[in-house]
Amino acid sequence: MNDLYLSQFDPYAECITPQHPICKPKFPVFDMHTHMGNLVPGPGYAALYHTADYVEALQDVGVAHIVNLDGVWGNELDAMIRKTEGFENYITTFVWIDVSRIDDPDFKQWVRNHLMEAYRKGARGIKMWKVISLEYRDTYGRYIRTDDSRLDVVYQTAAELHMPILIHIADPVAFFKPADRHNERFEELNCHPDWQFGKPGQLCFEELMDMQDRMVENHPQTTFIIAHFGSYAENLKHVALRLDRYDNMYVDMAARVAELGRVPYSSKTFFETYSERIVFGTDCCPLDLGQHSIYYRFLESMDEYFPYQPNGELPGQGRWRIYGIGLSDEILRKVYYQNACRIMNMDEQQFLLQNK
Repeated sequence: MNDLYLSQFDPYAECITPQHPICKPKFPVFDMHTHMGNLVPGPGYAALYHTADYVEALQDVGVAHIVNLDGVWGNELDAMIRKTEGFENYITTFVWIDVSRIDDPDFKQWVRNHLMEAYRKGARGIKMWKVISLEYRDTYGRYIRTDDSRLDVVYQTAAELHMPILIHIADPVAFFKPADRHNERFEELNCHPDWQFGKPGQLCFEELMDMQDRMVENHPQTTFIIAHFGSYAENLKHVALRLDRYDNMYVDMAARVAELGRVPYSSKTFFETYSERIVFGTDCCPLDLGQHSIYYRFLESMDEYFPYQPNGELPGQGRWRIYGIGLSDEILRKVYYQNACRIMNMDEQQFLLQNK
């Protein structure tokens, strides 16, 4: 028998189990983690899709409202406002912080002016990126930590304006380990070597988690949504301890169904225990809308051993399949829309009326 390249290995599962694909969710969905701008669709995004078509496609799969995380600042914010014009009741936009200015004498004033102006223009939250601590450096050559006191103005102004902060601090823990035969994300890192961290001088995964704790703890009046299941979907006990400790912390499930679905017993218990602290998110963009039915199947069904990627695609995050956790209607409502409505100060009944 000849050897086979791992990239060519695409076995068919021979186990026969009940299949319950779910194209539409039981309840309207509020997706708190989507991208409409330069980061995911890419430069020139405005010409790549029509907003009306995107909204229609989302409505077809049961999404009733989204948070677009790509508001940026300045002229780019104005461009995004133009791109979403007419859909303000469907799209809520979050803005970014230009941390490259952190050592400028007027940084604090710039942050306050930017956030107040963005709020006036309709932005209702802040998105902060992993690049802040994994790529960006201050004028002294130090990586900028999210618990840096120079960023206190961001968190304080966010609390003042009741703008939640959705923050992505760390990537999967395997990205911080050697890309060798023991790394379960080897194929992914081999395709995207720039996704591997732990380089000399970079903050390690444990430092990022400690930094995240201090940031949330030091600003109890600020609402933090820690993206990608609290940065550590591989360790639900770790995330649970933080939710127990910090009342101002929530998690989204964007791009983590593969992790959660392979540990269905632990995931089901977690969702049942922390049902009021989890918000729905997909990390999708207008050019990639194939994931929703997989999220719904994971949350609503008890199906066994099904792919976490759309049909015909090789698994992108690891060589495994996932299981559904069959949540109750009460918990589904919380995860699908109630928690998000509460965080965004959106009237739940009005949300439902708009989506009948």
